[in-house]
Amino acid sequence: MKYGNLILEKKEYVFLKRLLNVTGYYKDENTKVSLKKLSGELTSAIIYDHEEMPADVIRFNSVVTVESGTWQTEFQLVIPTERNIAANKISILAPMGSAVMGYAEGDSVIWNFPNGTKELKITSVKQAERPIDIDVLS
Repeated sequence: MKYGNLILEKKEYVFLKRLLNVTGYYKDENTKVSLKKLSGELTSAIIYDHEEMPADVIRFNSVVTVESGTWQTEFQLVIPTERNIAANKISILAPMGSAVMGYAEGDSVIWNFPNGTKELKITSVKQAERPIDIDVLS
């Protein structure tokens, strides 16, 4: 892990903690396990102000490219209400979204997915022109 722990922007961290507190009732076991693992990783996360955030760290609205074995995919990590699989917008609450939040370009992540445990290599992180507006969501 490039930075030793997950890296999160302060307001996004608070929003994510709130989101995880109200979404603990998923019936899908893979989702439940993924969110529990993310919640555990948040306990040791490094928190930065917006201005201090490294550009290569995955956060809300980041466009991420990951690869595993022979496949590669690109998606945007979004809040749950903006998810749209057809437009490659993956919710933070989906196993893929919770797997990569706070990791950086070049990191590898081992995570449980519906079709088994996979190692993902994060090959690219691009920040959105406008980050998520947490003040609107609070």
